[in-house]
Amino acid sequence: MGKYFGTDGFRGEANVNLTADHAYKVGRFLGWYYTELKRSSGSKEEARIVIGKDTRRSSYMFEYALAAGITASGADAYLLHVTTTPSVAYVTRMDEFDCGVMISASHNPFYDNGIKLLNRQGEKMDEQTIALVEAYLDGELELFGVKLQEIPFAKQAAIGRTVDYVAGRNRYVGYLISLGMFSFKGMKVGLDCANGSAWNIAKSVFDALGAKTYVMNADPDGTNINENAGSTHIENLQKFVLEHELDVGFAYDGDADRCLCVDENGQMITGDHILYILGTYMKERGQLDNNTVVTTIMSNFGLYKAFDKAGIGYAKTKVGDKYVYEHMAQNGCRLGGEQSGHIIISKYATTGDGILTSIKLMEVMMAKKKRLGELCRELKIYPQVLKNVRVVDKPAAQNDPEVQLAVQAVAEALGETGRILVRESGTEPVIRVMVEAATEAECQKYVDSVVDTICRRGHARV
Repeated sequence: MGKYFGTDGFRGEANVNLTADHAYKVGRFLGWYYTELKRSSGSKEEARIVIGKDTRRSSYMFEYALAAGITASGADAYLLHVTTTPSVAYVTRMDEFDCGVMISASHNPFYDNGIKLLNRQGEKMDEQTIALVEAYLDGELELFGVKLQEIPFAKQAAIGRTVDYVAGRNRYVGYLISLGMFSFKGMKVGLDCANGSAWNIAKSVFDALGAKTYVMNADPDGTNINENAGSTHIENLQKFVLEHELDVGFAYDGDADRCLCVDENGQMITGDHILYILGTYMKERGQLDNNTVVTTIMSNFGLYKAFDKAGIGYAKTKVGDKYVYEHMAQNGCRLGGEQSGHIIISKYATTGDGILTSIKLMEVMMAKKKRLGELCRELKIYPQVLKNVRVVDKPAAQNDPEVQLAVQAVAEALGETGRILVRESGTEPVIRVMVEAATEAECQKYVDSVVDTICRRGHARV
C-alpha cells in the first residue's frame, strides 16, 4: 500500500484527509499522463477517462473536481453518474477508455469517500501508476526523464471536455440481463440496495429477468448510504425475507461490488457459501478452470473441508479482492472471492460484482431446482468471531510486543482446533481480530482477550 492509496483506492473522510483538492490533482495527473502516453505512441486523439460515483453527498464534489482536473490537463472526462464499481470496470474495458475512476468508499459511512482507479482492462490500477499519482500529490514527480514540480495546463482547443455518458451505464445493465440463462418468473426476490449504487440498477435487472422483486433501501438522500442497510446490516434483509415469504434475498454494499444473501429460511449466506455453491456447480459442468477456487486467508475452515470433500482445489491470498483477482489472472482461475461477498467470476468481470453474483446464484437455483439453503447443506461453517478495533496507529498496535504475546497465547491455546488472525484493514483505521474455534463462546473469549490488550495498551481510538 502507498501513502494515500490502500488496497481499495484513496479513501478517507471527505474534506478531512481526502479533499476536493486531492481529487482535482488526481484528475490533473491522469489527464496529463494518459495524454502524454498517447502522444508518445503517435496518436493525436485526446485521452478519454470515464468516471462513476456512488450516492454519497460528497461524490458530486469529487466528480466535478476530478473532471476539472482531467479536462484542465487536456483529456476528456466521461460521466456515468451514479453507478456501480463493476459497471465502471465494464465500460472502461468495453469502450476502450484509457482508464476508469470510481468515487466510492464502499461499505464505509456516508461521510467517508474514496477514489478507485482502474486500468484500461477494467482491472485495479497497477502499483507503478499509483506511485506516480502519489509522487505528483507530494510534488515529487519525476517522469519521462524530467523532474516536474507541476504539470502543464492544456490551452485553447487542447482543453478537454466533459461528456454525459449515462448510455454506458445503460449498456452495462443490458449486459447483466444478457447473462441471465433462465427466466426468474415465479421467484420472489428481495433486494437490499443499501441506498447506494445498486438502487437504480438491481431492480431493473431482476424485473427484466422475470422475478417478482421486493426492494428495500433504494431511496438515497446523500447521507443514508449503508446506514442500517445493505450487506453490512444483513439482519434487516433476514427479517424482510421472512416477513414477505421470499425465495431469496440479496444485499449489496455502497458501490455494489459485493453481495451477501439470505436463504428462504432467513439464514445468512456469506461469501464462503457463495464460493461453495458456484464452485461445485462450475465443477459439475466442467467450467472450473484449473479446478481451483481462489480465497483469502479470512475464509472459513469449513469451506476448505467442503472443497476437499468435493475434490476442488483452492488457493489463499492476502485479504482484498485485488489480490484475489491478481492470483486468478496469473494462474488462469475462473472463480475467486472473499468471505465478505466480493465474488469474481473472471469469464464475465474483472472485479467483484454483486448483481452479477446474484444472477449466477439464481442460475444455480433454477438449473438444479433447489433452494439456496439446500445448495449449501454440505458446507459446515466453523464458529467465527470478528471484532474491529478503531486505532490511532495500525502498525503500532499490530507490532506492540504485549499485543503479539496475547495473540501468540491464543494461537497456542487453540492448537489444531482453530485459528486466530489479526490484521490491519486496508481501507479503515482499524485492526481486525478474528478467531475460529469449536464454539462461539470460545471464539468470543479469545477475541476479547486480544482486543482488551490492544485497548489496555492505549492503541484504541477514543
